[in-house]
Amino acid sequence: MAQTPAQQRNSFPLAAYNFRVSIDGASMRFVKVSGLHRQHQTASYRHGLSFMEGEQITKFRVDRYETVTLEQGTVVGSLFLQRWLEQRTPAVMELSLCDATGAPAVVWRIAKALPVKLSAPAFDARSNEAVIDTLELKAAGISVEHV
Repeated sequence: MAQTPAQQRNSFPLAAYNFRVSIDGASMRFVKVSGLHRQHQTASYRHGLSFMEGEQITKFRVDRYETVTLEQGTVVGSLFLQRWLEQRTPAVMELSLCDATGAPAVVWRIAKALPVKLSAPAFDARSNEAVIDTLELKAAGISVEHV
């Protein structure tokens, strides 16, 4: 049986290249975002009924700070990343994975994103590649919302 276009959109994965990043509400351009995941610290322990219920029980604690890496093409006069690194203040960040029409389909929200490292690219006179800066963040309070 043939699928309708709406069924096809809901059954095929989204393209990874179609995303938007905003930091404190300002839209930013990045070529790559990596390391975005949500993980909790755990504690395992034994208790008096371990012989019946199992030896270890794992409990979730608080969100950990995770390392997220953003890569951006270097543009003359674009100082946002450098200023943000120097301010030393956390910001709210959103990464929206968009569908074919450009509307957000999945949104990752980071409650506290703090830049900790800005790396310059390797310079090579024999290469004709674009210059890409790498920004490393410590991120906490990551949540995922399907729009």
